[in-house]
Amino acid sequence: MKSFNTYSKIFCYYLRVILVSALLIVLISFVNGCSSHMKPTSQPDAFEYKKIGIASYYAENFQSRKTANEEIFNNNLMTAAHKTLPFGTNVLVKNLSNGKSVKVRINDRGPFTPNRIIDLTKAAFSRIENIDKGFTKVEIAIVD
Repeated sequence: MKSFNTYSKIFCYYLRVILVSALLIVLISFVNGCSSHMKPTSQPDAFEYKKIGIASYYAENFQSRKTANEEIFNNNLMTAAHKTLPFGTNVLVKNLSNGKSVKVRINDRGPFTPNRIIDLTKAAFSRIENIDKGFTKVEIAIVD
């Protein structure tokens, strides 16, 4: 008949085998979960953003004031105000009547005039439309 020590050694051996097996299963499951075969998710909405509406330009009295993101406003730069797009977003503004476009960076909030979707600096607006017109119908799209 086997002694108690022999059964104890056998029990410890099987216990170790079970613990090592359980750890290996957990490790394999973890590694397998980390290496997914799915395509990485991106932000397609950010690059599919397109809106049509009216663009205008800032009045001269905003020159040298702070914008909503704390920059000093300069009517000679290619920047713009938008109600919701994040600061730093680059937007292509295309004049729908003549096809001219300009790339601007969002650094302010607005416009606060009803039915307008973007306020451009005077320099940016002059690239797509005659300043005397004051506003124009545009399509805006996010670009990188």
